[in-house]
Amino acid sequence: MGMESAIPIEWVENPRARTIAASEAVDANFPRGIFEQTRSFHRQIPGYQISPLRNLSNLASMIGVGGIWVKDESVRLSLNSFKVLGGSFAIYSFIKNQLGLEGKDLSFGQLISDDTRAKLGDLTFATATDGNHGRGVAWAADKLNCKAVIYVHKDTSQARIDAIAGYGADVRVVDGTYDDAVRQASVDAEANGWQVISDTSWEGYEDVPKWVMQGYTTMLSEAQEQVAGQGMVKPTHVFVQGGVGALAAATVGFYSARFGQDRPTTVVVEPATAECLLESARIGDGQPHAVGGDLQTIMAGLACGEPSPIAWGVLWDCVDAFLACPDYVAAKGMRVYATPLAGDPFVVSGESGAVTLGALMFVAEYPEFSDLKDYLGLGPDSQVLLINSEGNTDPDEFRRVVWEGANSVPKEYRWANA
Repeated sequence: MGMESAIPIEWVENPRARTIAASEAVDANFPRGIFEQTRSFHRQIPGYQISPLRNLSNLASMIGVGGIWVKDESVRLSLNSFKVLGGSFAIYSFIKNQLGLEGKDLSFGQLISDDTRAKLGDLTFATATDGNHGRGVAWAADKLNCKAVIYVHKDTSQARIDAIAGYGADVRVVDGTYDDAVRQASVDAEANGWQVISDTSWEGYEDVPKWVMQGYTTMLSEAQEQVAGQGMVKPTHVFVQGGVGALAAATVGFYSARFGQDRPTTVVVEPATAECLLESARIGDGQPHAVGGDLQTIMAGLACGEPSPIAWGVLWDCVDAFLACPDYVAAKGMRVYATPLAGDPFVVSGESGAVTLGALMFVAEYPEFSDLKDYLGLGPDSQVLLINSEGNTDPDEFRRVVWEGANSVPKEYRWANA
């Protein structure tokens, strides 16, 4: 636990998910009408555009699946990540709550108006981040003329810190892990009367993380329209990143609410050094479990040792398999996206964005994972949805991997040996 292995994929199946027709956790977090509400809010944000769905048809043919579809969040609102969808909707929902407007519409124009600002008084939003969530919260706070205090852990790159500070936020470095930064943000917010906008939950703090997860579903609503435009009812498989579990819960929650037991087969992929979701599935008592260690990984956005309890409830009910991968799997995904087969589009994908593609390729191509491949029903009829959750958010690290070949695949797992 917390130690990186040379094996490309460690996995735990969750057959329980296939026995659940309706999940109470999904109903609680994604009530009827919420997908339309989040989409309606995001549509009003200046500069909003639907992010592209990329079709890697030639790579799909090469690895023996029917299709690979990539929801490309690297171009979301010029912020290089999907995270702004969650942070902005959570702040919107919090302000509606403060103004006593739950269940009523509040336009983006009203949200940022002087009138609303006067009613709210001085607001400061605080959060911990591995980079992208903090940037999204800082951006949203800047739009609302509010203050933001963003906590990062000691291994956060200067590029990520600068990107957050660029929106006027006060960035504070915590000598510890992401989970330590979460705790420090909570302590300081309590002492200073700030409002925490976190994507992870804890006892007594569940509304905001729920709103964050709901905000992410705009991306899935868009993807569902785009997939339907290709003549499919839905993807057959979804591979999604796992950090605290909020993105994964939003993804599987969206499809569970839409399709029930007929949802796509869902796979969650984490770093091998921060595999808290896989560990929770392995223990199998229905509770979230933390992993220790320094959580070191190039997948900075996924370096989380403690699951979000409300996200875990959704994942435990609905995810078919949990995978943990070493850094070289993410690095391989970055290079494949950056050097596509002739005819496939080029995709700029950061470390956390690319791990699902790397994992899919190992599952599809390597005989030693045939049991997992069979369990997932992955084959020539499979239409696989991936989420490129971030673009090039750390240029030095990106060049180290893509230009210089850092975190290379060990010799025994290179493509020629597949």
